[in-house]
Amino acid sequence: MVALAEAGVEVVGENRAQDLQTKHEAYADAFRWHFIGHLQSRKAPVVSELCELCHSLSSESAARKLTIPALVEVNLSGEPTKSGVTPEELPGLLECYPDVRGLMTMPPATADPEDSRPYFRRLRELAGKHGLRELSMGTSQDYRIAVDEGATFVRLGAVLWQR
Repeated sequence: MVALAEAGVEVVGENRAQDLQTKHEAYADAFRWHFIGHLQSRKAPVVSELCELCHSLSSESAARKLTIPALVEVNLSGEPTKSGVTPEELPGLLECYPDVRGLMTMPPATADPEDSRPYFRRLRELAGKHGLRELSMGTSQDYRIAVDEGATFVRLGAVLWQR
């Protein structure tokens, strides 16, 4: 975390609420905080208190407890191991949360980053259909493709430490 702050990183994401609390206690003023992991409704108050944006809203129960701007996580791959609403469920969740700024997705793991493109393109199309401007998509593996497809947030980790 110190190296990130020294490098000028201003926004960090955390995917576990418990780790978020620990890191926030140590580095609160060094960063702006985003929550990027699966949001459980019982953790929504902690996320609301410590973060400026949640990238992973995917249930009405969490929406009832969240108080910060959010991105809705959309499971475009249909993988049962991934969180997120289906494209068909998206309008219902958008109706129940007044401060949705955009969408987030995680495509299937792949050896070829180009394989992620259809998922990123579909998310961009869904966001446009619903008038949403933010897109959280892409990781160290495929962020260049995500940016090509309109990402406004990418989740980088391993690539930051490569030489």
